[in-house]
Amino acid sequence: MRLHSFLSLGPDGFHRIAYTDWGDARNPRAVLCVHGLSRNSRDFDRLAAALELDRRVVCMDVVGRGDSDWLEDKSGYSFSTYLGDAAALIARVTTPPPGGLLESLQARLRGQRPAATLDWVGTSMGGLIGMLLAAKPGSPIRRLVLNDVGPFVPWNALIRLKGHIGSETRFADFAGVEDWVRQACSSFGALDEDFWRHLAEHAAVREADGGYRLRYDPDISRGLPVHRDPELPIGPEFLRGIDLWSAWEAVRCPVLVLRGEESEVLPRETVAEMQRRKPDLKVVEFAGVGHVPALASADQIGVVRDFLAAAEQQP
Repeated sequence: MRLHSFLSLGPDGFHRIAYTDWGDARNPRAVLCVHGLSRNSRDFDRLAAALELDRRVVCMDVVGRGDSDWLEDKSGYSFSTYLGDAAALIARVTTPPPGGLLESLQARLRGQRPAATLDWVGTSMGGLIGMLLAAKPGSPIRRLVLNDVGPFVPWNALIRLKGHIGSETRFADFAGVEDWVRQACSSFGALDEDFWRHLAEHAAVREADGGYRLRYDPDISRGLPVHRDPELPIGPEFLRGIDLWSAWEAVRCPVLVLRGEESEVLPRETVAEMQRRKPDLKVVEFAGVGHVPALASADQIGVVRDFLAAAEQQP
């Protein structure tokens, strides 16, 4: 695993976006993983370690989280910013290695567009970012994994998710961080002790006074209201929740939906409507899990790996 960063442009100037990079950086088969609302790239360490043998795996810290910069203008915490940052990272990941630049240029001169070789795994908010990007004309996303999120998110579920943010961000010792992580992430289901420890270790940083601070800006939930975010259009279901059905209709790539059996963020009726509009949608539900499947167990990782591998098996 390598740690990298780059500068991206937002509404109040440049900010640094951090990401982890696994596997051979020259491998044209790349997977981009993006985390949930207050999480970070290290949530994907086990998944990335399982995929890096035959893929490059890049895991992004969304601005305001992990090792990425915090914004001065808190209204910049919006999907418009997140999509712009993700697009900049996609450009870095899909740039051909030096030996492939000539071949890519020759293909373009012949009027050919390079085949999309980027897959997307998005958890919760990261899934919404991926879906919005996959809906854009000319999107390079070849396969899309939506981890416990869909084109409709009920307001009550979103409010509960935001309720964890900013309520407690500093702790006297690491034991306090561990307790907080176990409570905040209790809906992840049964996790082994090593992974609980892993989540806690990457959830906070130690400060000069010996205490710990969570690795996200408490103001990430105080940006522009979603109805003023141009990337989140007001749909007919807006009074009930975030309505992105128009974006879902525009997604053309194969999609895998992972759902926690007890999830409130992705109701079963939403999944049923997604399947009605996209009959080839693949859905896998995990028992004993709420929001979200952690993608840290062999069965959950295997489902993602098999879905991505299916693309290589197609003629």
